[in-house]
Amino acid sequence: MSLSQILTPSIQKTIQSLFDVTVDKIEFQSTRKEFEGDITMVIFPLLKVIKSNPAELGNKIGDYLVENVAEVARFNVVSGFLNIVIADSYYLNFFNEIKDNTKFGHVTPNPQDKAVMVEYSSPNTNKPLHLGHVRNNLLGYSVAEIIKASGKKVYKTQIINDRGIHICKSMLAWEKFGNGETPESSNLKGDKLVGKYYVEFDKAYKAEISQLIESGKTEEEAKKQAPIIVEAQEMLKKWEAGDEKVITLWKMMNQWVYDGFETTYTNLGVNFDKYYYESNTYLLGKDVVQVGLDKGVFEKDPDGSVWIDLTDEGLDRKIVLRSDGTAVYMTQDIGTAIQRVKDMPDVGGMVYTVGNEQDYHFKVLFLILKKLGFDWASSLYHLSYGMVDLPSGKMKSREGTVVDADDLMQDMTDTAKQISEDLGKLDSYSAEEKAKLYKTIGLGALKYYILKVDPKKRILFNPEESVDFAGNTGPFIQYTYARIQSIIRKADFDYNVTLSGVEVLHEKEKELVKQIELFPEVIQNAAQNHSPALIANYTYDLVKEYNSFYQSVHILGEIDLTKKIFRVQLSQKVAEVIKSAFTLLGIEVPERM
Repeated sequence: MSLSQILTPSIQKTIQSLFDVTVDKIEFQSTRKEFEGDITMVIFPLLKVIKSNPAELGNKIGDYLVENVAEVARFNVVSGFLNIVIADSYYLNFFNEIKDNTKFGHVTPNPQDKAVMVEYSSPNTNKPLHLGHVRNNLLGYSVAEIIKASGKKVYKTQIINDRGIHICKSMLAWEKFGNGETPESSNLKGDKLVGKYYVEFDKAYKAEISQLIESGKTEEEAKKQAPIIVEAQEMLKKWEAGDEKVITLWKMMNQWVYDGFETTYTNLGVNFDKYYYESNTYLLGKDVVQVGLDKGVFEKDPDGSVWIDLTDEGLDRKIVLRSDGTAVYMTQDIGTAIQRVKDMPDVGGMVYTVGNEQDYHFKVLFLILKKLGFDWASSLYHLSYGMVDLPSGKMKSREGTVVDADDLMQDMTDTAKQISEDLGKLDSYSAEEKAKLYKTIGLGALKYYILKVDPKKRILFNPEESVDFAGNTGPFIQYTYARIQSIIRKADFDYNVTLSGVEVLHEKEKELVKQIELFPEVIQNAAQNHSPALIANYTYDLVKEYNSFYQSVHILGEIDLTKKIFRVQLSQKVAEVIKSAFTLLGIEVPERM
């Protein structure tokens, strides 16, 4: 129970007793740094129902609380704000209650509650994962873990875009230029090999366009008539018709990509509970169109196409079925959402981790599902995120200028290696220990740098800045965790006891316990806001508070055994919370650095 939850009934009782007035809500805020206090009650709202000036009212409530509420030690009033100082005994009791709780902050799911499905990654099978996918995966995975920690059952899923003209481009280029090349013969990851032929297609396509323009065609004509694009379109038709040769090639090259993706996911530290494939879902939703027509949700145009008119909601008319009877992406997404609830009936909400260029699409999708009468449609959320930019500029897949996810992870590991070696603190490590640590630091830097930013904001990713061992970075927090582990290893006395002799807390001890106390609330807020940034920045604040504590008091050098035990216990709890928070972000912490 939070401090505000504890104080609210006491203050309500105080107001009832002093003024014979019932107040439903008490407003609290953090006490400003320049004033003494642990929590501040806002007086102004009470003036609507109690005739008094703010200072007089605050002093009356404060006096009553000091006399009648054990947790309140003293108070001060500044204008319309009652700054309340909480007794040290409250913080010590709280700490003793949570000291041995390794799941502190996490809520056990209620089996009766509906589950949440979180979709992320959802790549095309014509190229490797790149930096944009990295942000997508890190966000989706972390949000899933945070929602799980908040007390919900969670399914992690993705829909793999394994069909369409872009897939056929890679397939056709491999047929034309590949000479039977395989991941084994080329020593390339399968997704990189397929991506290589996506780039080859684009080169050949551009060359043919240039030749056609030189022969007198317009650019638009050349783009449509280039032989290689015509062949790719024919291949797509054959795929949709079930042509055995095309399907065999498609299965082989897609499997190369899946194997490559799996390696990347493993290295990135993300996973999934269920996979959906567009090749299986692209026909879903067509039957729903008829249901929508019967309900009057959709309308049919004279040419046979089916639309939904959302102009009353400030949107536009949206097509859901072409005049030739083929589905559009919207139709497929409608059908896939419905299918997911059929597959897992306990799903009551879905989170779609998709870039902000699709904001409009998801507004329309969610509105259509609501109009079709699905009650779970009100629990759908688009986790919209901004692009990731690099100092060198934008990425383009078809030109082969993307920042490959595997290369990025390796570069981050190499950067961590270089900085760690320059610091010269790893002389006692074996080569294997060093390699593992470099990866932990490098990936921790990458993940933290991306996740500490609000998902909606665009990111300029600076690899070297992210691996800095000072400031709001992953390595800085990892280093603090490792420092605490060193303290615990050196503690050659029994500190696993419940203390009752500590009566007065050092100011820095108290601030640290207060910061720890916030963790459960931060998890709930991060889950509700779908924002790992809240977890990341909370952890940074905790680490700053710990380092201030570390600089201000003796820990192992403390003479008083009771204080020394408490400070080791406090350090250990801080480390546990750091590790727990970083686990929610998908980041590992090293025992030594």
